[in-house]
Amino acid sequence: MTATAKATFGEIAPAPSGPSRVHATMQLEFARDAARNITFLAASSQEAPLKVIRAFTLEDSSALVHLHNLSGGLLGGDHLTLKIVVGRQAFAQITTTGATRVYRHRREFSPTTQCNHFAVGEGALLEYLPDATIPFAGANYIQRTSIELTKNAGVFWWEILAPGRGASGELFEYDRFETRTCVCALGRKIAEENICLQPARRDMASLARLGPFRYAATFYMCRAGLDASTWRSSEDYLRCITAELSRPGEILWGISSLVADGLVVKCLAARGHEVLPGLHALWRKAKLLLYGRAAIPPRKVN
Repeated sequence: MTATAKATFGEIAPAPSGPSRVHATMQLEFARDAARNITFLAASSQEAPLKVIRAFTLEDSSALVHLHNLSGGLLGGDHLTLKIVVGRQAFAQITTTGATRVYRHRREFSPTTQCNHFAVGEGALLEYLPDATIPFAGANYIQRTSIELTKNAGVFWWEILAPGRGASGELFEYDRFETRTCVCALGRKIAEENICLQPARRDMASLARLGPFRYAATFYMCRAGLDASTWRSSEDYLRCITAELSRPGEILWGISSLVADGLVVKCLAARGHEVLPGLHALWRKAKLLLYGRAAIPPRKVN
């Protein structure tokens, strides 16, 4: 981890504010086998309830792993840490086995906390493609994410936020949903995002927050070292797709360049079923633009 990333991650790491229930860390390291031209899971360290069973080799020789939570979701007082290292020239894809459920916070415990750090080595690519996060009524959730890219390293990283358990009539009944995300490329900070949603204190229907929409998504697509003209042309091309995907009052997509080395896509939607297909459509186009390779949707396992 570079000094910039380490300092930033240290700054955003949450301090415990009460007793915790579980402290667990998962560390995964991917490496490339040049002789067989495949990426494999070279090392793993897992603490319950976090678990990865195995890595699958995809058609393009990249490695796919599924993140499991044996608790079925995130409980009040959980402090979980995920550390992913993708080694030189390795291509790794990570997904979840389903939506991430954040359960009701128990007052005697500290907030539910998830800290993520992703380090992508020279010429490597990480595709982090989880399902939506669903905060239940009363949930109190804090997430910190740090992404570090070295020379010619890339990342496709998204997250989707649902308003709650819609089928149960729980919409924006969580106490707090707070995330901080930092992306560094070649030792330089290229993106930093801070979000804190507290529906009981701030009206979610305000135009300063979600307005008439219920679902939100963020998608970073980065590759360190590409020139500015590549990003300008990519932004122009992908903006046409976001325009096609958008329908005023129902779903809105927007895209913009980062200060260097990447683009960020934002989505707001009244219904959730169109968000993931839209992310997949943009991912397919962006991967062809930036890598000349087809995107392979992650297989799901039960």
